[in-house]
Amino acid sequence: MSSERTPLISTVRVAESRPRYPHAVLRRFCTVALASVLIWFFVAVAVSMTLFPDGHHRHGPDDRWAWPGCGRRKVTHDQLQRILLDTPTSKHAEEWSRYYTAGPHLAGKNYSQALWTKTKWEEFGIKADIVSYDVYINYPVDHRLALLEEKKHDDGTSAWKVSYEASLTEDIIEEDSTSGLPDRIPTFHGYSASGNVTGPVVYVNYGTYQDFEDLVKANVTLKDKVAIARYGGIFRGLKVKRAQELGMLGVILYSDPGDDGDNTEEKGEKPYPDGPARQPSSVQRGSTQFLSFAPGDPTTPGYPSKPGAPRQPVHTAIPSIPSIPISYKDALPILKALNGHGPKADDFNKYWTRNTGLEYKGVHYNIGPTPDHVVVNLYNEQEYITTPLWNVIGVINGTIADEVVVVGNHRDAWVAGGAGDPNSGSAVMNEAIRSFGEAIRQGWKPLRTIVFGSWDGEEYGLVGSTEWVEEYLPWLSDANVAYINTDVSVRGTYLKAAAAPLLDNIIHAATAAVPSPNQTVPGQTVHDVWDKQIKTMGSGSDFTAFQDFAGIPSLDIGFDSGPGEPVYHYHSNYDSFYWMEKFGDPGFVYHRTMAQVLGLITAQLADLPVISFRAADYAHALDRYVKKVEDKLDEALSLSSEITTASLLDDDVYFELRGSTRNFNSNPNSTLTPSSVSSSSSAESFRTSLKRLHKALEKLTARAARLDKRADALREKLARHIPWWRWPAKLRLGFELRKVNTRYKYMERSFLFEQGLDGRPWFKHVVFAPGLWTGYAGAVFPGLVESIDEGDWVNAERWVDIIESRMRNAARRL
Repeated sequence: MSSERTPLISTVRVAESRPRYPHAVLRRFCTVALASVLIWFFVAVAVSMTLFPDGHHRHGPDDRWAWPGCGRRKVTHDQLQRILLDTPTSKHAEEWSRYYTAGPHLAGKNYSQALWTKTKWEEFGIKADIVSYDVYINYPVDHRLALLEEKKHDDGTSAWKVSYEASLTEDIIEEDSTSGLPDRIPTFHGYSASGNVTGPVVYVNYGTYQDFEDLVKANVTLKDKVAIARYGGIFRGLKVKRAQELGMLGVILYSDPGDDGDNTEEKGEKPYPDGPARQPSSVQRGSTQFLSFAPGDPTTPGYPSKPGAPRQPVHTAIPSIPSIPISYKDALPILKALNGHGPKADDFNKYWTRNTGLEYKGVHYNIGPTPDHVVVNLYNEQEYITTPLWNVIGVINGTIADEVVVVGNHRDAWVAGGAGDPNSGSAVMNEAIRSFGEAIRQGWKPLRTIVFGSWDGEEYGLVGSTEWVEEYLPWLSDANVAYINTDVSVRGTYLKAAAAPLLDNIIHAATAAVPSPNQTVPGQTVHDVWDKQIKTMGSGSDFTAFQDFAGIPSLDIGFDSGPGEPVYHYHSNYDSFYWMEKFGDPGFVYHRTMAQVLGLITAQLADLPVISFRAADYAHALDRYVKKVEDKLDEALSLSSEITTASLLDDDVYFELRGSTRNFNSNPNSTLTPSSVSSSSSAESFRTSLKRLHKALEKLTARAARLDKRADALREKLARHIPWWRWPAKLRLGFELRKVNTRYKYMERSFLFEQGLDGRPWFKHVVFAPGLWTGYAGAVFPGLVESIDEGDWVNAERWVDIIESRMRNAARRL
């Protein structure tokens, strides 16, 4: 049985909608508005705390760089400068120098120094860590260099006799305790090949590209011969590279006293330790890596050498023929064995008679080769291993998290001493860090984070710094404002600086604030007695990966030896504490001065609200560089261009010319002629295309000037007080400041070209690179310069397109 139920339906009465009164709408609007105001207020406070630090302190009229409305900083910028000038002492610099030069500290064999450095920085108040990399390097096992002569017997037989055995050591000097250490490092070349070769000898002058070209044109046989070359001018590894390409068996490198100026025994000066002349047994060790093609660990180009990293072949990065360094005392018997054989140096051109300094010792500078019965035996045994090396990284955290200044010096040396290279820089950086530690103790905090790097492995090929940059490239590309390098901080009294043009004014400002130890007039500053020359960036020190690979504006600074000053024993046992104390910097006064300069440069970059760059300086420099390329093109196409005698005395001009790959006429008048020109119309088309670069620079120059003007206006606004309740004005000022600084920060990155330079893709910068066949000296617009040298006008046009695009990219970013 079924039943149906009728659903119950109940009616619920709903009240009528209440009318919306105007005051309710107003209340809701006010709630939303108040919430928005509060949100923006807290955003403004957060931004102010980030961009305008130390807001809880009262504003003071003595702090020109106090942030508006946020009050006076505990330590003003002026007070910071005074701390950085007053804190460094010669006594402390001498103490640090004495420690670093007390024993051997080859790359990968200096952990105790890394640990000591970390501990010392932490004592100064700087947090520090040790960062390690597993790198491929070599250590010396054994070597020999002997002059052999074949003696004929009456019965028609013959036998080889040793007529001279090179010592391959440096004399022990009683006054210089470092020279006699039982664990002193043998003479050898980093990244040199093991080998045992015997053959006649050929003198190849400095071993530049053009020196070898002159020999080829003169039909001097190079294949299966051993080269003896003078040190100087170009990176030693490139001398070995070119000899290897021409089929030579090995290379001997010696230091000719003719390059020592007036401080020579020939001119009456006594040798070290009794006088300023070169010690005859002094030997320059060093790396023979092909530095201008790629620095860093040769097995991990472009990426860091961490455990388990894939390893690449090394044959394109380091030599396959053996080489050894020797003193000029050891070189004399070999050079004399060449007397009377082959043409003489002055039979070539004036490039071969520059600074020859051993004639008074009986050397005729014959080219050779020696006859077949007079040969050298060169034996070189090296142990290659993959081993850790250690960078020490110290950090002072700043208020602005993504703006970072990096300051670096390397710690490793070829010798037990290394008082100049690199440990004058180590001592100087320690004193600068100690000064910043004192500022921190007094309550200072930088606006930008400061990172200090004590690099290992620089001597082998900038290994420690390069691996670090390769590992932290994304972070550095985003945050790194600038890199400051000091390597040989002190080896004389002449200030030497190289920098990206963005940083020129910072060097001028810092040096103008530091008293000079060499005052001819009371009150003179370092700037007053400096020649004001700032060179372009090349290579040979730890700035290379920052500038040329990561596009971070960099500078390198130190006191160099100049005319009339004692000979500096580069990479020798005599680069010792005793030499520095007696000849290089008695009293360590220049160490103190350099610590002051380094501290002020760092502070100017890290502690001022507006980054202290001048974009217009960069634009004007680029215009000069384009004109330099045009001059080079004119020279390449000219039939009568000649290098003057004065230019021959200028190392930069001389070695830039001799490092060129162009075919030059080798007649005694030294006129330059192009080996071949694809067509005059192609060359003229290229010349015309260079005008496009001037055109692109017009826009870049205008925008750079506007950016600098905005930066100057910001500095004026920041010097004025803005009350706390005008937070919207503060917020606008903060965002404007952020915008200007970001544009400055990324300007250098605009000139990177991802594919890199022709034949050396690791180098990404289109404006700066080491000269292809010089290594040390900086080349501007290397893509254009190398195309001109090769007479490849199609490639030259291609590089105009690339550089123009980079210039327009920079203009857009500004």
